[in-house]
Amino acid sequence: MAGPDRDDPPARYLFRVTVRLDPVPGYSAEPDTFETVLSKAAAPPGEDGWLFFRDTLWRGNVGDDAHGRRLAADALGVPVQSVSFSELRTTEAYLDDLKAAIAADLDAFNADSVTEVLTKYLGSSIHVE
Repeated sequence: MAGPDRDDPPARYLFRVTVRLDPVPGYSAEPDTFETVLSKAAAPPGEDGWLFFRDTLWRGNVGDDAHGRRLAADALGVPVQSVSFSELRTTEAYLDDLKAAIAADLDAFNADSVTEVLTKYLGSSIHVE
């Protein structure tokens, strides 16, 4: 995925975001809403921020719509009308590390298996490249 962050992390969360432009009085924008794809680098499993999926997603969707819109608006610097989770795009190695980190602490996810955790939070929205 091209963009200013060319570090090419091994995993990224992708979101579809509808942005709303709100020009100052005397100006207008057409269209005043448009859709874009926002991606967020996934933190390495076990490191600070790696639980983003647990804290943000539920069954492959944004768990709290208002929170998701705030996160997207903060990232983009413009008002966000809607946000939806598309997928975790990852490498096989990252997914293996993620599964190992989850397995090491299943109690933190209130689950009996790694598969249950992945389904509970990411649904079927994992794309391995």
